[in-house]
Amino acid sequence: MPQNEHLTTSRATVSGTATTALITGAARGIGLEVARQLALTGVRVLITARDSRQAAEAASPIEGVEPLPVDLDVTDPTAVEAAVEALIARAGRLDILINNAAASPDRTDTATGADLGAAADVLQVNLFGAWRMTQALLPLLRASDHPRIVNVGSGAGSHADERFGLSLMGGSAATHAVSKAALNAFTAVLAAELADTPVIVNVVCPGVTATAPGAEHLGARPVEASAPGVVWAATLPDDGPRGGFFRDFHPLCW
Repeated sequence: MPQNEHLTTSRATVSGTATTALITGAARGIGLEVARQLALTGVRVLITARDSRQAAEAASPIEGVEPLPVDLDVTDPTAVEAAVEALIARAGRLDILINNAAASPDRTDTATGADLGAAADVLQVNLFGAWRMTQALLPLLRASDHPRIVNVGSGAGSHADERFGLSLMGGSAATHAVSKAALNAFTAVLAAELADTPVIVNVVCPGVTATAPGAEHLGARPVEASAPGVVWAATLPDDGPRGGFFRDFHPLCW
């Protein structure tokens, strides 16, 4: 099935007001492309970055995409609180939260050799950043008729990924893998807790994506090919899957 057939405009308006999404870490790369594609469905998209000026520059040429005017470091509770206040002031609602902010993986670290201070910093972004944003924004999401949470994960945090799974790669990129496995676990327990609510929670691996110059020559695909799976999870119908791990619309084991 063509990728664009998975996208939907059925929830582009809720009670006459534009459905609103917030994407963290979206001044470039996969986050920005998800914002662009999600806006094409009619969703009002607000993007954040640690530097709000970068978010503003990135959003400027894209119709339907706006910057949130705060410097959002998802590891900083004060910054998260400021982002919530700015979101309420600008949009007054939230229907979709996409936890995309992530630390760049160190491909060389291993479980035995990792700097645990640096590893803790990665977990603060990849796991606790998504956790913190979810806790802070859940009250707004609960007020939505069709709330969705999408955590952007990685096959590196699974046993099932045939290229980058936990038991592959000789144990390299250990911190990245552990943090993404933890994000899968967080998604599962959060979805279980919210099973009797309208809030649908899933984690999506966008695949190996060319977010840095030269990456495509190493087998990474362009962001345009990786974003639709995230957009799909953000626009699921009310009877859509919950607590799953997906890539390109298909479930993955983890």
